[in-house]
Amino acid sequence: MDTAVRAREGLTAGARGLAVALAAWTGSIILFTLSVISLAFIPLGIGVFTTPVVIGKVRAHADTRRRLAKEWSGVRIGSAYHRVPDRPGLVGAGERITVILRDPATWHDLRWLLVDMTAGALLAILPPLLLAYVAYGWVLVFGVWRPMADAGGVWFLFIHITGRQSAYEAAALGTALSVLGLFVNPALLRAHFRLTRKLLDPSREDELKQRVDRLTETRHDAVDTSAAELRRIERDLHDGAQARLVAMGMHLSTIEALVEKDPAQAKQLLALTRASSAEALTELRDLVRGIHPPVLAERGLADATRALALRLPVPTEVSVDLPERSRAEAPVEAAAYFAVSELLTNAVKHAAAVSVWVDLSYANGALRVSVGDDGRGGARIGAGSGLSGVERRLGTFDGVLAVSSPAGGPTLVTMEIPCVLS
Repeated sequence: MDTAVRAREGLTAGARGLAVALAAWTGSIILFTLSVISLAFIPLGIGVFTTPVVIGKVRAHADTRRRLAKEWSGVRIGSAYHRVPDRPGLVGAGERITVILRDPATWHDLRWLLVDMTAGALLAILPPLLLAYVAYGWVLVFGVWRPMADAGGVWFLFIHITGRQSAYEAAALGTALSVLGLFVNPALLRAHFRLTRKLLDPSREDELKQRVDRLTETRHDAVDTSAAELRRIERDLHDGAQARLVAMGMHLSTIEALVEKDPAQAKQLLALTRASSAEALTELRDLVRGIHPPVLAERGLADATRALALRLPVPTEVSVDLPERSRAEAPVEAAAYFAVSELLTNAVKHAAAVSVWVDLSYANGALRVSVGDDGRGGARIGAGSGLSGVERRLGTFDGVLAVSSPAGGPTLVTMEIPCVLS
C-alpha cells in the first residue's frame, strides 16, 4: 500500500479513535450510571417507567457503535434484542420491563458499557495519543523544558527531561511514536471494535431464540393478514361482482318476458346486461390482480416491477441484476412485489418524489430489493405505518427491512429475503 495512503488512514484512525474515546467517556459512563440507578429504583416503582427509556438509549448507543464498527473497520457486530411491546398504561409498562429484564442483550449491553468506559476507551485513545506525542515532544524542545528543568524536570514516557539534550531525545521519541501511529492506528481502532464485538455480539443461542420469536410473531401476523384478505375478497365479491351477476339474472328474466311483447325494451335491457357483464368481468380481473398479478405469474418479478414503474406518474428507473431464467418461489416473489408496490406508492403519495429508482439483485442466498426516492424523507417504521406492514410481510419469510430516510431526503429502503432461485 502506498505510504501516503497509509499515512492518511493512520490520521483518520486517530481522529476516529478520539471520537470513540470521547463517546465512551461521556455516553457510556452517563448511560451506565443512569441504568444502574434506574434498575435500583424498580422496587420503588419509578424504575418500571424509567428503565425502558434508559435501556432504549443504551441500545441506540450500542447500535451506533455497531454501525461505526462496520463503516470504519469492517467489523460486523450482531444484534439480537427482543421486541419490546408498546402497549400503553400500567400493564404495558409491566410488560416492557419484564421483556427488558429477561433479555440477555440487556445485560450484555450493561457489561459492554462498563468495559467501554475503561479498557475500550483506552484502546480507542491510543491512536490519537500516538499522533499527539510528536507535538508534545517538539513543544518541549522549543523552550518549554527550561522551566520544567528548574522545577526538577518532567518525564516524557521513560525519558527524564532535565536539559536540551533530553528534550531532543523526547522530540525524537515523539516523532517515532507518531510515525508508528500512522501505521498501527487502524489496527488499534480495529482492536477496539473487536473488543466491542466480543461483548455485544449475541450468542448463537440468543440469535436462534430471537429468530424463533420473530418467526412465531410474523406467522401470527401472516395468519391475521390472510384472514383479513379473505374477508376483503369475500366483501368485494359480495358487493361487486356478485351483485352485478344477480342483477344480470333479473334482467334476463325480464328480457325473457318482454322478448315477444316489447322487443325494443328487451333490446335495451340486453344492452344493459351486456354492460353489467363487462363491468363484472373488470371487477373480477381487478380482484384477481390484487391477489396475484398475472404479469408476476407469467413474466416474473423483474418485469412485474417494470410494469409497476410504468404506471407511476414520476420517472422511475429499474435496475435488475438477477440470474436469467431463474425465479424465486411464488410466495417470495409476491411478497417482494407487493412490498415494492407499497414503497412506490409511498414515494409518490407521501414523499412527493420527483424521481424514483428500484434495484433488484440476488446474492449470498438472498433476494435484495432497494427502493429509493428524492422526496422529503422522514419515513419511519412505526405502528400503523405502511413500512410496518411491509416489515411484517417480509418477516413471514425471515426477511429484513432497513430504512434510511433523513429529513429532507433522500429515502432508501432496502429489503432482503432469504430464498433459493430455481
